[in-house]
Amino acid sequence: MAFTLRSVKVPPNSASLEEARHRVFNFFRTACRSIPSIIGIYNLDDVVTVSQLRSTIASEIRKNSYLTNPKVIDMLLFKGTEELNNILEHAKQRHHLIGQYVVGNHGLVQDLGTKDQGISSFLKDFYKSNYF
Repeated sequence: MAFTLRSVKVPPNSASLEEARHRVFNFFRTACRSIPSIIGIYNLDDVVTVSQLRSTIASEIRKNSYLTNPKVIDMLLFKGTEELNNILEHAKQRHHLIGQYVVGNHGLVQDLGTKDQGISSFLKDFYKSNYF
């Protein structure tokens, strides 16, 4: 599967917003169809389900739903296709996928409430002001 995606050449720029939108839907379908093989390659059965990965891909696509320039959409599609190719060719390690697509920017759910227990209010304020 990974080599079939790699052999696909970069298409020319989209002529219209509708064509770019159609390409986004095709990319989403391709990405969703490759989720079971990604879970198999990286042994993610114990960490995430297919539906969770599908919703993560959908949320990444929805982040840029406000874009109206077809050239920018094509550039993001190219980046997404490269990311998918890298994942399918096993160019990333398991913890990269878990950090980017399973845990995400929110951190582990079970760690959210337990980090600041037993720390003084001064240290809590210090950490809030100095963490980016």
